[in-house]
Formats: sequence, C-alpha cells, structure tokens
Amino acid sequence: MAKLIRFTNNYRDCSTDKGYQFEFNCDGCGDGLMSPFKPSKLGIAAGFLRSAGGLLGSLAGGASDAASTADELMRGKERDAALEEAVVEMKKLFKQCGRCGKWVCPEACWNDKKNLCEACAPDLDEELINIQESTKVEQLKRKAREANLVSDIDVTQPGGKAPAPAGSSICEGCGSTVTGKFCSTCGKQVAEKPPAGAKTAGGFCSACGTKFNAGDKFCGGCGGQVG
Repeated sequence: MAKLIRFTNNYRDCSTDKGYQFEFNCDGCGDGLMSPFKPSKLGIAAGFLRSAGGLLGSLAGGASDAASTADELMRGKERDAALEEAVVEMKKLFKQCGRCGKWVCPEACWNDKKNLCEACAPDLDEELINIQESTKVEQLKRKAREANLVSDIDVTQPGGKAPAPAGSSICEGCGSTVTGKFCSTCGKQVAEKPPAGAKTAGGFCSACGTKFNAGDKFCGGCGGQVG
C-alpha cells in the first residue's frame, strides 16, 4: 500500500460489484485519466450464485449468502490488487517532479527542457506570451479610462444634452443638432433664428421669409424679432 500512496493519492475509485476501475488526476491541472476496466472474478462468481439461488430456492440461497460473505471478506484484497495493477499502468502516463514530488500530466504541466513540473520550472515562452497579453489588457483598460467618452454630454444641462455648436440649431421635432435648413435625422425644416432686432423687408421676415402683419413684433415662422 505504501507504494500506492507514493505514486499518488489523487485518484477516485470508480469500481462496482462487476469490476474495478480507477480515475487518476494530474496534481497540476486536475485532468483525469481512467484506468482500464478489470472485471471482478469474485463479483462474477457471486452474481452467478445469487442467480442460482433465485432459481433453485433456499438451498442455493444459502450458497448465495455464502458468496456474499466471501465477497465481503475477499473484496478488499482483490480491490487492492486491482488498484496496484492500475497504478503500475497509470504511472507510465504521468511525470513525477523531482523538486516537489507531484505527479503531473506531460501534455500541460511538464517542462521537458528543465525536467521539472511547470509549477517549479515555468515554460518561459508561455509565460512571456501570458505577460504580453495581460499587459495589453491592462493598457487597453487604462487607455479607455483616459479617453473622453462623454464629450457630447453637458452635465450642466437638463438631460445632459450639450448646447448646439455655433452656427447650428436644435431641431424641435427630434432634438438633433441641425447645421442646415433641414434636420438630417427626421427631415423637418428648421429655420434659423435671426439675431435680436432683425428688421422687416416688405412685410416678410428677412431671416426665414415668413410673411407677418403690421404691428407684429416677432416672426411667426422663426420667432425672431421683426419690429
């Protein structure tokens, strides 16, 4: 039994009354390998006697009870032998680190160049790639934090809408910024407001061309002062 513990204690018993099978796990990544299934001779014999007991009655039933008792007495010895055999086979599929003593899988957790597990002697090429990618993520986060992603939001205005740039206006239909006479978002015509004190020209607003009546002080089309 000492030899079994010396190989690894990181295994799971998957045996049944039909036979023996064990799953051994890598001490590094935890990846598991299953040993080949080994039928139990005693389990087969006990199953046969139990079947015979069901067919032949109480006489054979006594034989079945005897088989169950033998099963309990001999199963430990048979199991230990099966485990020892599985250990011999599975040791070939793992590598033991001479520094930490762990048994690891050669595919993911073993450094062939150093003849040690990667926990004791990391693969520098893999480590460099990992560091480079981690640094990229850190720099990307820092760059995103430094960038102004809310330049179009004015925290001093209701709703956070920034005032329209010089020479533009805000569409009354959808609230978009308009630089021409029509809104590029909803298509509504947006008349520019004339400066305060805009004068009339023959009864028409000089800013938007809307006709107004005598005595009107503001244009009905654009709201500019006309009188």
